Amino acid sequence: MTDESPFKGQTGLRRVWNAFHYSRAGLRAAFLAEDAFRQEVLLAAVLVPLALWVAPDGVGRALMIGSVLLVLIVELLNSAIEATVDRVSLDRHPLAKRAKDIGSAAVLLALLNVLAVWACVLLG
Repeated sequence: MTDESPFKGQTGLRRVWNAFHYSRAGLRAAFLAEDAFRQEVLLAAVLVPLALWVAPDGVGRALMIGSVLLVLIVELLNSAIEATVDRVSLDRHPLAKRAKDIGSAAVLLALLNVLAVWACVLLG
């Protein structure tokens, strides 16, 4: 007996192809269902080109763009946590609140990281 998911099993290029489509579906679902993700995508649409324009060098551009992309990544993980908690139960529970609050705190830290990285690159 194995503890592996019954949905596992594809290998090679088929696995990569399937993973690409699952990822695309996840991005679409987040964009359609999550207001915060849409807002952060809009922020990224402004900040990424701005970073390309104002950063003094390639390393600065990479740091600035990477910090913005990190916000999107953390928001996706936060949304996944929230969806999973809601799937388990919509009842109010201290552990559910803790999980959601911790996910939200991670997004806040990622946003503060954007401010810190941009300040360091542009001012330092």
